[in-house]
Amino acid sequence: MNYVELDNYSRKWIFTHASMPVTESDLALIKPFTQARSAQIWGEHVSRQSPDADHFEKGDWAHNDKIWSQAIDWQAAWDSDEPELPEEMLAFLDWEDNTTVYFCYEKYNVIETKWDVFKRNWKNFLFFDDGPMLLGRKKSQAVWFSSKGTFRLANR
Repeated sequence: MNYVELDNYSRKWIFTHASMPVTESDLALIKPFTQARSAQIWGEHVSRQSPDADHFEKGDWAHNDKIWSQAIDWQAAWDSDEPELPEEMLAFLDWEDNTTVYFCYEKYNVIETKWDVFKRNWKNFLFFDDGPMLLGRKKSQAVWFSSKGTFRLANR
């Protein structure tokens, strides 16, 4: 079994919070991985050696500062009443709505969903903003979020 039932997910509340409820149809497509599968996804797509974004080292593709864009603000869009992602991110990620995406909080906490589900509910995912990465399966683009209210874009 690769997934944890959302009801048993430790951060379930970020998707069921009264101030930003997620529709039942979207909840069904937000699938947290087990710790073992999260570690496998993290190792294949993010880092074989670092457990989280604070500890990237030489050898991690994300450690290469030259591939990353300048920091772009996401906090203003998150704080606004508008649901859209920042336009710079949408312009960079030209993914189909049904693209499988991985939202990687850290080595043992990765969620799989679809790009359209993430776009509709991105504010929920960013209740925890301590360095998560958004990756598309079989896609080269990556987004790295910072708790400073910014994100950076790269091709890995």
